[in-house]
Amino acid sequence: MAQGLVHVYYGYGKGKTTAALGLCLRACGSGKKAVVVQFLKDTPSGEIKSLGCLENVTLLRGKAGAMFVTDMTEEQKAETRRIHDENLKKALDLVRRGECDLLILDEAMDALQFDVLDEGLVRGLLENKPRELEVVITGHKPIGWVLDRADYITEMVKIRHPFDKGIPARKGIEF
Repeated sequence: MAQGLVHVYYGYGKGKTTAALGLCLRACGSGKKAVVVQFLKDTPSGEIKSLGCLENVTLLRGKAGAMFVTDMTEEQKAETRRIHDENLKKALDLVRRGECDLLILDEAMDALQFDVLDEGLVRGLLENKPRELEVVITGHKPIGWVLDRADYITEMVKIRHPFDKGIPARKGIEF
């Protein structure tokens, strides 16, 4: 069985989720099973619709409320943490059952830094990762102990972004 590695895509540049889902597309096209857990996201997007067309992808996502975590009440943060922890536990169960070759934890570093994801679950995964499992973790700010476990580390650096000129996110391009 091939050695699975850990990928980290982080930074304020565009492309973290796009890179992770590109790897998902490649893996699924090669017959692998992927599990994508999206943290801090629950709005419809083009990639969600496309992932639904792939029979070997399991998608887990959700949060409490449609606002940013920084605008949530303590109750909404607690509910978001419950949803995130439950989704990660479901994903880890699929890993344990051998039903996952590629595990993507999209925005996990942000969820950890906002304390809406159980750090112990993520640490446990990285410390006890099955040899063949490929793992991708994304987020804006790097976390030292996550980087310490990574085999690939890619920083997405924003040089210029249309949002800075007042151009809102566009369907099919940014979401």
